[in-house]
Amino acid sequence: MKKSISTFFAAVMVLTSANMAFADQIEGNWKTQSGETAKIGKCGGSFCITLKTGKYSGQRIGKMKAKNGKYVGTITDPADNKEYSGSATIAGSKMNMTGCALKIFCKTQKWNKL
Repeated sequence: MKKSISTFFAAVMVLTSANMAFADQIEGNWKTQSGETAKIGKCGGSFCITLKTGKYSGQRIGKMKAKNGKYVGTITDPADNKEYSGSATIAGSKMNMTGCALKIFCKTQKWNKL
């Protein structure tokens, strides 16, 4: 019985750590391609992207959910407030942030984790 409880708690710890490690990949401060700092943090069941520096400081520019090893959702261009479908993929401390109009006109920026 004692071994079963220990095994159960060990399994819970491993699963919790795996979920936290995946979520931690996108959470934090990122340097955008244009030089601003964007903060990505949890908001409900998603991750919200908010600019922390620059002309549009304080403006939320995206909201994404983890899905199949990447993040998908929406990206907003702060200059004209237009919303696009978005996705992000992360490799180490680098992220490719992509916004698409009509799913065929896409632009990708490279962001670096701070």
